[in-house]
Amino acid sequence: MELSIPHIHQELIDRCRKGDRKSYYQLYKLYSKSMYNVGYRIVNNEDEAQDVLQEAFISAFYNLESYRGDSAFGAWLKRIVINKAITHATKRRFERFPEHEDWDVKEEESADIFEGFPFTVEKVKNAIQALPDGYRTVLSLYLLEGYDHGEIAEIMGISESTSKSQFNRSKKKLKELLELSMI
Repeated sequence: MELSIPHIHQELIDRCRKGDRKSYYQLYKLYSKSMYNVGYRIVNNEDEAQDVLQEAFISAFYNLESYRGDSAFGAWLKRIVINKAITHATKRRFERFPEHEDWDVKEEESADIFEGFPFTVEKVKNAIQALPDGYRTVLSLYLLEGYDHGEIAEIMGISESTSKSQFNRSKKKLKELLELSMI
């Protein structure tokens, strides 16, 4: 038994599969802004995020026949965008994650490390953008995209403990950057 999820844009997807150019454009317009934001949070550069977006849509449209409908189209497309963004960031040779146990940081139990700090959305956004690529990528995938550390490890080709330690380091660095913005 194959699970099929009802899709609000199924008719549009079907027209794309038949080669209707207007439908491709409509699908692009529906998803481009949100997918751009996903890519931008990983690559942290407007031009590179545009490149990632274009590569992802080309790949998605080329492989539209492989979309089975077992997840929402947006979720399927988002996974393509994330993979393209990580590949793009990797090509830039961003800070590599050490795989040695000495680099692992014990995971903190603190749930609200920012409780009581008066940060605006703009300050948080700027602080996230200021993080090193590796920290920002793990933080974005975990907090903003909802992936768990096992999934992040698989996506990025790192160990789960490395993902956790990078996440902890990114939280600490983010807190430092936000505290500096209060001075």
